[in-house]
Amino acid sequence: MGAATAVAAVGALLALTGSGSPLRGPCTLFFLLAAPAAAVAAALRGLDPYARTLAALAGSVVLNMLVAQGMLAVHRWSVHGGVIAVTALSLLLLLWVLLRKSE
Repeated sequence: MGAATAVAAVGALLALTGSGSPLRGPCTLFFLLAAPAAAVAAALRGLDPYARTLAALAGSVVLNMLVAQGMLAVHRWSVHGGVIAVTALSLLLLLWVLLRKSE
């Protein structure tokens, strides 16, 4: 779990800084799939592990596609904006799960 978090953090950092590193693409893709998947998986605590993993990955793809479609619809597509939007939505979902759990 720690290595995956580190790779995702490096991916976000490389994408936001505009680095020319050859690791930018794969690490950013991993971040864009892992961040929303972790948030969705946290929301689906009641499912068995396989179903939760499948649903979290599907939710991650859906979130990324909605962000991309929304940005393209308003003619504001950018890599930085996409990474920031996916990060913000993932954090909001995770925050919602944490607040719901504390009640």
